[in-house]
Amino acid sequence: MSAAWTRAVLPEDYQRIMDVVRRADTSVMVKQVCAELGMSAEPARSEALRSMLNRLAEPGWLRKLADGKFTTTL
Repeated sequence: MSAAWTRAVLPEDYQRIMDVVRRADTSVMVKQVCAELGMSAEPARSEALRSMLNRLAEPGWLRKLADGKFTTTL
């Protein structure tokens, strides 16, 4: 999906997450996304972010790998 399409339909927080995953050279762990967004990696925050990543993976915006990492579907 194009970045323009993402911006048109996703809330800003989700757009930022998508941008981080898109820019990564490889699949990313939740704590890597936390760090890139300048968020604390404490369990409450990282679990909230994990939930957002999972919500992006459910309809296919992202792909969740068997090891729990995330990548773009492109």
